[in-house]
Amino acid sequence: MTSNAATPTPAQVLKLALALSLGAAVSLGITRFSYGLLLPPMREDLGWSYALAGGMNTANAAGYLLGALMTPALMRRFGPKQLLVGGAFWASVFMVASGFLVSAPALLLQRLLAGLASAWVFVAGGLLAARLGSLQPTRAGFLLGIYYGGTGLGITLSALLVPAVLQAASQVPHGWSWAWWALAVASFVATAVLALEMRRMPGDANAAAPAPARASPANPAAQVHRFGWALAGYTLFGAGYIGYMTFVIALLREQGAGAGNITMFYALLGVACVASSRLWSGLLDRFRGGEPQAILNALLGVATILPVVSASWALAMASGLLFGAVFLSVVASTTALVRHNLPASQWATGISAFTIVFAAGQIVGPTLTGWISDGSGGLARGLVASAGILWAGALLASRQKPLQPPPA
Repeated sequence: MTSNAATPTPAQVLKLALALSLGAAVSLGITRFSYGLLLPPMREDLGWSYALAGGMNTANAAGYLLGALMTPALMRRFGPKQLLVGGAFWASVFMVASGFLVSAPALLLQRLLAGLASAWVFVAGGLLAARLGSLQPTRAGFLLGIYYGGTGLGITLSALLVPAVLQAASQVPHGWSWAWWALAVASFVATAVLALEMRRMPGDANAAAPAPARASPANPAAQVHRFGWALAGYTLFGAGYIGYMTFVIALLREQGAGAGNITMFYALLGVACVASSRLWSGLLDRFRGGEPQAILNALLGVATILPVVSASWALAMASGLLFGAVFLSVVASTTALVRHNLPASQWATGISAFTIVFAAGQIVGPTLTGWISDGSGGLARGLVASAGILWAGALLASRQKPLQPPPA
């Protein structure tokens, strides 16, 4: 086993980044985004409105917000590695609970608790990925992309697993429960691998987050508010992208897509997420301001509107591929922005600030999109609103400037 005192080789750093990506797979790819596949059968079985169906992801985002608020203190108490693994374990436990619940209040509580644990995983993993990047600055954007791209692994696994389980359990009451249990098993396996690999994390990357320093004009912690434009754009990103991820499968089913096409769509979306780590790494390394977030938000708006413009299956596939290739790189862009503009001792503060506004946007997005979709325009109008929110986020992010000049 690699000593914590030793500097890991490039191959070892890559392996650790891949291991960290399993945390992203559990916290977002499985715990959150698998719900888009399960929403149609659950809504049909339990008689939900679109507003209530969206409210399930709103509850998940509310839990994510609470978790993000708790994370800095928890990292100071336990360290990011322990919080990462512990959060993945509890997220898996809450996935098991999903299969035993049918009442809306109980499921809302379950989604909230799953979101709480997911935030612990995602913030701690993002911090560890940023610290890995500091060991190899020339590959920092690529390593961040690998971590966030791990969400795509979870999405692809969900796409392959959920439809197969739903079909196998089609004659069983509440057959969707078996899909939740299958996903929980996958999450436990990923958590076990993650726990084993985190034992090899370098000592400095495994250190607990520092206690916050007192604010002063020279203290970088006091400069987080100067990310205002990027924070505002990221809030709208959270509200806009989650509408697509919550309801796009339901829209495709309304347009006549079969189970095989749905599996292909979601699986390729996940594969595109994984590929995005290489696709946008240069963009994240080059710019120190809000340009990456603005460009990526604008592209997401295009991807979101495509299945509304036409029911063509080719256009739907283009939408999924573009969306998958972009949306997690928006998340990575905020970590890169923090890494470019704040010292390492303040990365946890900066990442937590972006996580909090991200969660706030996600609280509003699903219910708003669902409420609009319950109206005369249906799901198409809801996705139009999501695209508009994403474009507004791009405009705000484009105004973000670096906090300090680039080093000479």
